[in-house]
Amino acid sequence: QVQLVESGGGLVQPGGSLRLSCAISGSIWSIAVMGWYRQTPGKQREWVANIIRNGGTSYADFVQGRFTVSRDTAKNTVYLQMNNLKPEDTAVYYCRASPMDSWGQGTQVTVSS
Repeated sequence: QVQLVESGGGLVQPGGSLRLSCAISGSIWSIAVMGWYRQTPGKQREWVANIIRNGGTSYADFVQGRFTVSRDTAKNTVYLQMNNLKPEDTAVYYCRASPMDSWGQGTQVTVSS
């Protein structure tokens, strides 16, 4: 089993930055992909970014050039650096471990002036 805990959300002005963290515990060796997703009320959860076991990354088109996913293997933590935030980035952000399909509890990001 894998347990995930997100942190780092908050209120930020448009154009600002936040760094989200996802602390991982449990059977870390079994994780192939760590993903970030987000969800707003009334909408389906959408994929934001992935980092795979070999360190490769991929991003949704709407965050290309603004968000960066990274990891610190010594700390068992995955990060999502979010720059140039826009009001439409407001959502609850979740991390997910695959293939076990484990999710964290989410962290709220609000972009507003």
